[in-house]
Amino acid sequence: MTVTDTRQAIDAVWRIESARLIAGLARMVRDVGVAEELAQDALVAALEQWPGSGVPDNPGAWLMAVAKRRAIDQFRRQERLERKVTELGRDLETSAAADQPDLVDVDDDIGDDLLRLVFTACHPVLSTEAKVALTLRLLGGLTTDEIARAFLVPESTMAQRIVRAKRTLAKKKVPFEVPRGAELAQRLSAVLEVLYLIFNEGYSATAGDDLMRPELCAEAQRLGRIVAALRPEEPEVHGLVALMEIQASRSGARVDAGGEPILLLDQDRSRWDRLLIRRGLAALAKAQGLSESSGPYTVQAAIAACHARATTAEHTDWGEIARLYAELAALTGSPVVELNRAVAVAMASGPAAGLELVDQLADEPSLARYHLLPSVRGDLLSKLDRQAEARAEFEKAAAMTRNARERAILLDRAAKCETG
Repeated sequence: MTVTDTRQAIDAVWRIESARLIAGLARMVRDVGVAEELAQDALVAALEQWPGSGVPDNPGAWLMAVAKRRAIDQFRRQERLERKVTELGRDLETSAAADQPDLVDVDDDIGDDLLRLVFTACHPVLSTEAKVALTLRLLGGLTTDEIARAFLVPESTMAQRIVRAKRTLAKKKVPFEVPRGAELAQRLSAVLEVLYLIFNEGYSATAGDDLMRPELCAEAQRLGRIVAALRPEEPEVHGLVALMEIQASRSGARVDAGGEPILLLDQDRSRWDRLLIRRGLAALAKAQGLSESSGPYTVQAAIAACHARATTAEHTDWGEIARLYAELAALTGSPVVELNRAVAVAMASGPAAGLELVDQLADEPSLARYHLLPSVRGDLLSKLDRQAEARAEFEKAAAMTRNARERAILLDRAAKCETG
């Protein structure tokens, strides 16, 4: 194996093993920041040793063994209690020799450790931005540079955000544990919100030249599946997984060869990923089977399923989608949901009915800078042949969006109104 091949193998191992490695170490040292530093030390050791010795048969255990030794060294240097040294070194004392760390077993309760890491990264003492960054860093295995590029901020900005997040957790003495009772439900909601924020930023980038950032969608889906495996009795976890899987199934059909967006009703549905749709529908069935009443993610997944089950745009059950949006609006009270309901009503009952609902949202403060409000209004006005008004709405929407692809398509629609 060449040095390049080994480096690629190390990168792949890190993406797979880093979350479990950090989670296991955090349980021992009770500090997420220290745990990540130890994991990084182990990664450096791998970069130094594996090109010569080859990738171990059990690379995750090799990394864990090296990281534990570094932890023991740290405790000794800091003259910590001998008890901690004993606890950390117990399994190493009976393991293979130092030159065969790949024979050391990874801790059996790694699932619990991962769950603790999920809840720690999404702790309420952190801002939403910090939660997202720390989740991608600790659980996604992404580098600071990768996270910065995904969110179009300088690497130094993202690095500071991550460092501050870890310092906050340490300063607040946030326990490395899964919350209980009512706090568990509250914190789980925050975890799901973070995962969906990551997915949405990948699915419809808020800024930049690209409509999508697939790597963020993939990370959110992967992390969602992990949480679903760790909390299989929680219906909303499966609801979120279903929603992300079904939405991601359309990714290959959402842009043309030149990168221009293709609207949902114009997409070639043969390009939708049927495997992801099947996974999504299975997760939706699981979510619905766990509870008689559906939560917001499950309802959104049911809406996405209506589109996924329709073989053509014409076969879409818009009446059912409008009903589901009404259910979602009652659950969330979200003006954005009401806007989506207006679109569904327009498809089911005509553009005039939809426009009536949209106009009721005109003075909603939370939508004052939301570019999709004038975009939807422009579309409905155009269908009602009120072209001058439609043009003004599309131009207004184009001025609001920070995504270059969306801006171009909105200006194009405005121009067509002018000549239409």
